[in-house]
Amino acid sequence: MQKKVTFQNNEHDMAGILFFPDDFDETKQYAAFPVASPAGAVKEQIATNYGFIALVFDTSHQGESGGNPRQLEAPYERVEDIKCAIDYLTTLPYVDNERIGQFGVCAGAGYSMHTAMTDRRIKAVAVASMSDPASWIRDGFDGKMPVDAQLALLEEASNQRTREANGADPIYGTFVPEEVTDGMPNTLEEAHEYYRTARGQHPRSTNQVSMMSIDKMTDFSTFLFADRYLTQPILMIAGTNADTLRFSEDLLKKAASKNKELFTIEGATHVDLYDKPEYVDQAVAKAATFFKENL
Repeated sequence: MQKKVTFQNNEHDMAGILFFPDDFDETKQYAAFPVASPAGAVKEQIATNYGFIALVFDTSHQGESGGNPRQLEAPYERVEDIKCAIDYLTTLPYVDNERIGQFGVCAGAGYSMHTAMTDRRIKAVAVASMSDPASWIRDGFDGKMPVDAQLALLEEASNQRTREANGADPIYGTFVPEEVTDGMPNTLEEAHEYYRTARGQHPRSTNQVSMMSIDKMTDFSTFLFADRYLTQPILMIAGTNADTLRFSEDLLKKAASKNKELFTIEGATHVDLYDKPEYVDQAVAKAATFFKENL
C-alpha cells in the first residue's frame, strides 16, 4: 500500500511516496522513517517496505521535487530534505513521533548519519552501502586526488558561476559513467549497469549534476562531529566485496553511539544491495529487526 504525497521544504514542494505496512490501520500509531536516496536517484528507484511507514522522496532540485537550479547536489539541502520529511511525518496522526528513525542508501546513507547528529527526533539510523558523497567529489573515488587538482576544480566551478551569472548555459557532469571503460572502479561500473540500463533506469533520473554543486560538495564534512553527536543506535549494512566498505568501517570506529553495528553480507558489492534479492532480503531482515528493537 502506497500513496503519492507532497510536503514543503521552505519555498518549494517535495514529491514523495508514502509506503504503509501490509496490516496498516489508520486508527493506530506506527514507527516511521524517511528514506534518503543515492545521489542522482529518484524515489521510484528506492521503493521499500520494512513493515513500517516509510517516506521516499525526490531530492531538492531533482526529479519531481522543486528547487532551482535544477540537477544540483547540495549537501546541506540534502540534510534539510530529510529534516523536512520528518516534519511532514510528525503531522500524520498514525505516526508515533517518539518512534521516528532514518534510513539511507549510498550517498543518502552518509547524509542520514549527518542529519541524525543534529536532529534529535531521529531515534535510530540504519543504512546500506554507505558512502561519503563529499569525499568522492573532493578526494576522488580512491581518496587520492591531490590538493592542486581539487583547487583547479574549484577554480573552474567558480568561473562557471560567473559565466552563468552573465547568462551562460549551465554545465552538467554525470553522477555515474555513461560508458564502462577498462580499469574503472567496480562500484562505478556497477552504477552504470544499474542506473543507465533497463535494470534500474528511470526517465527522471537524468544522470546530470550541475557544476554549481562542486563548491558545495567540497567543503562539506559528512562525518564531522560523529564522535560527539552521533549517539543514537546505528546500523550499517555493507557487502564484503563493496569498495565503499571502508566508509562504514571508519564510522564504526568514530561514532559516539554505544549501540552501533556493522553488518556485512558475504559476497555482496555496493550496488548488489540496491536490488538483488539474495542480498537485499538479508539487508531488509536485518534493518527490520534493528528498527523493531530501537523504535
